[in-house]
This record gives sequence, structure tokens and C-alpha cells, in this order.
Amino acid sequence: MSSATKEKGFSLLELLIAMMIIAVIATLGVKQYGKYSAKARHLKAADNLKLVSEGLDQYYLKHGRYPDFGSFEAMIEPKSPLVTENLIAPNMPPKDPWDQFYQGKSDKGTYELKCDGDPTNPDDLGPITREPGKITGTN
Repeated sequence: MSSATKEKGFSLLELLIAMMIIAVIATLGVKQYGKYSAKARHLKAADNLKLVSEGLDQYYLKHGRYPDFGSFEAMIEPKSPLVTENLIAPNMPPKDPWDQFYQGKSDKGTYELKCDGDPTNPDDLGPITREPGKITGTN
């Protein structure tokens, strides 16, 4: 074969190098995606607790006391005074983004709402708690 008729294309080594570069970039991308996805789930859980706590605070401003609820599920059910008075949306989820139930209770003087946070990363995305005038576990 003369140099003028040499076929054009990629060698096996060039293809392997290109595949290695793509694999490294994909690995870094997946790792970052997981990190930001976990942070987004934590923010969603904090936002859900915030919405319910704001509904409880509005109820307090309107009635001079908090409603009596023994569980978070009672707060968000369709016949709850928070839902019937349009203080929270009627479709609030009872479970956090990690498929664990939110915890909550309230009585005439106070309330407490909790989420256990990310069970796979409790150091960075740990529990969230909301009480009147007090928020813990959010960044």
C-alpha cells in the first residue's frame, strides 16, 4: 500500500483513549448528580414542613391557639381545619422524599414537626425539626 491510498479511521488505541475519557467524565457527572439530587430531596422535605408550619402559624393568628393534632397525617387529611380553611394545600404528602413518614403533633400552645432526613447521609442531610420560632436541621 502506498501512502496515497492509506485508509482513514481511528486506531484501536485512539478509541480506547476516547472511551476512557468519556468514562471518567461520566463517573464525575453521576457522582455530582447524586450529591445534588440528595440535597434537592432534603430541601423538598424542609419545604413541606415549612408549608405545614406556616399553616399552623396562620391558624394560631386566626384563632389564638394551635389546633389539636396527634399526628402529621391528621394535619394534612382533607377534613383537617388546616386544609378546610385553605391554610395548607389539600395534597400535602404524608411521606418525605425518602419514603419515611413525617412526624408531627400540636396542641393549643405549641407544635412540633419532624423529618428524619437522608438515612444514607445523616451527617450532612440529617433530621429537620420545626417548632414555633425554632427551626433546626436546615442549611
